[in-house]
Amino acid sequence: MVTRARAALEAAYAPYSRFPVGAALETDDGRVYAGANVENASYGLTLCAERVAVGQAIADGARRFVRLVVASTCDPPAAPCGACRQVLSEFGVELRVEAISIPSGQRRSWQLAELLPERFGPEDLAT
Repeated sequence: MVTRARAALEAAYAPYSRFPVGAALETDDGRVYAGANVENASYGLTLCAERVAVGQAIADGARRFVRLVVASTCDPPAAPCGACRQVLSEFGVELRVEAISIPSGQRRSWQLAELLPERFGPEDLAT
């Protein structure tokens, strides 16, 4: 997973922030989907690595995720942003999230529920 996240980081398109991020998302049946951040001159259209990985997994029919590894070049390693946390929570808050700094090897780990304790989910929609 770290190897896939690192390879995605190296493929990231981050000319504006110069903050490349790679992600590897594992499904409950062992498949792994990678994503890299894709920046845009219109900053609001930038795609985060985590959401790119989710999109690839969903396009392949996956719906249940067990582990996410996020690779960045900062210390301490970066956790997913709020938007990514919300998107990931759509598929369950049991997800194990691991962050790694590629230069130092420093690691951090959480359960998604810790990163987004008061999520908005399908159960909050009026029926």
